[in-house]
Amino acid sequence: MARIAIDAMGGDYAPKNIVEGSLWAAMEYGVALELVGRQDDIQQELDRIKSVGYILSDCGTKGHKRKIKIDLDKIDYTITHASEVIGMGEAVGQSIRRKKDSSIVASVNAVAQGRCEAVVSAGSTGAAMAASLFGLGRISGITRPAIAVLLPTTKQPLVLIDGGANSDCTPGMLTQFAEMGVAYAKLSLGIENPKLGILSIGEEEGKGNELVKETYPLLKQMHEEKRFDFVGNIEGKEVFKNKADVIVADGFAGNIVLKVTESTASMLLKMIRNEFKSDIIGSIIGLMAKPFLRRILKRINWEVYGGMLLLGVNGISVIAHGRSSAYAMKNAVGAAVRVLNKDINSKISESINR
Repeated sequence: MARIAIDAMGGDYAPKNIVEGSLWAAMEYGVALELVGRQDDIQQELDRIKSVGYILSDCGTKGHKRKIKIDLDKIDYTITHASEVIGMGEAVGQSIRRKKDSSIVASVNAVAQGRCEAVVSAGSTGAAMAASLFGLGRISGITRPAIAVLLPTTKQPLVLIDGGANSDCTPGMLTQFAEMGVAYAKLSLGIENPKLGILSIGEEEGKGNELVKETYPLLKQMHEEKRFDFVGNIEGKEVFKNKADVIVADGFAGNIVLKVTESTASMLLKMIRNEFKSDIIGSIIGLMAKPFLRRILKRINWEVYGGMLLLGVNGISVIAHGRSSAYAMKNAVGAAVRVLNKDINSKISESINR
């Protein structure tokens, strides 16, 4: 049975949502847990859940909540006390060095010491990345780790890399991100020959900023060497048109795409709900359309994907959204489970050092 280290104190709604989602994942995926954080706070949540025997979740539909049965007697879990928490606004480097007993550092150490196979955190992205980098080290040949994000499309999800780990990048870093993203798409999404594109402001070769212009010929050469199928520049309007299975970008632009996608989806759904409530006819149509809207919401809701995989570190590290609900946290653990037996790090190392 695989064991997952959970940063129980990371996130806006920790430890409640984190503990609930992790226990739910343990029931669904058959994994063991090491819950890391302030022991009294974690135990309080466990006692509450045990007393009622369930948690409440909307399961990603943002509508009617249902009961998810949780039987603690059937879950293999331990609690590891960590007295400190790194907040969202704290300076990453100083916090990692100063707060050695923080929940994220202790969670990563559980993987580094071999007690767990993966770590999941909904805390500070910078802290999770730094702790994973320092605690697990880089894969041989990797310059910088990068965040791989799954984004919904009309067909299968696409991989966006980097989703925010590195604001300033070099062409060499982007070529490594490309190889890691392609390996992830093959192993996690089952795409035999993923198409790779680079995020830019024009389709034609030669368009884009200096970073894109310098990276383009390197990716083109790797395409000619049959390292992957490079399809060229991808404009913002083409991101969700399945022209590419993997889109590479620096972390600054990639994170903007990620956040705009999340906010646009939320805005559209809110507008649709408001229109359905605007008058009697709208309410009737909305009631009839409710099952269809729920299915659409599940396809575009970021909570369905749960977490983002930090590629390039010598271990499995999943970074969940700071606003994670129990449902999102359950799926973040699921993201770790999906790659546990894929041997993704050795495949990335082989590709980079080829």
